[in-house]
Amino acid sequence: MKLLVDEAQSEQLRQISTTVDAIGVCRITWAEAMSALARIQREDPVSDEDLEQARQHLVQSWETFTIVEVSQPLVETAGRFADAFALRGYDSVQLAAVHQLHEQFALPLTFACFDRRLNQAAKLLKLEVLS
Repeated sequence: MKLLVDEAQSEQLRQISTTVDAIGVCRITWAEAMSALARIQREDPVSDEDLEQARQHLVQSWETFTIVEVSQPLVETAGRFADAFALRGYDSVQLAAVHQLHEQFALPLTFACFDRRLNQAAKLLKLEVLS
C-alpha cells in the first residue's frame, strides 16, 4: 500500500523500490491492496481521482512484480507459521511467500513490511527485514 498511496514511510519505500532488481509479492496481494483501497474510500474519503490513480498504479506495477502463487505447500507452510508465530491468516501466507522466494532463489532478499509481529516472525526465519 505504501507504494500506492501516501502513508508514513511511503517515500522511503518508493525510493528503495527504484534501486532493487525485483519486487516479489504473493498473488493475494492484489486482493489485499484492492480491499485496502476500498476501505480507504469508505473510512477516509479522498478524491476518487487519487484512488483511481492508485488502482492504475497497482495494475501497471503488477506486470513488473515477481508473483508467488498460492499453492497447497505454500498454505501448509502458512498454517505452520500462523500457529508458530500467532499470525493472522493472510499475514502467514505473505510470510510463507517471502520465505519460499528466499528458499527458491537463495539471493539477497529484504522483507518490506511495517507490521511488528510479522517482522519479528521474519527475523526468526532468518530473513532480512527492512528497517
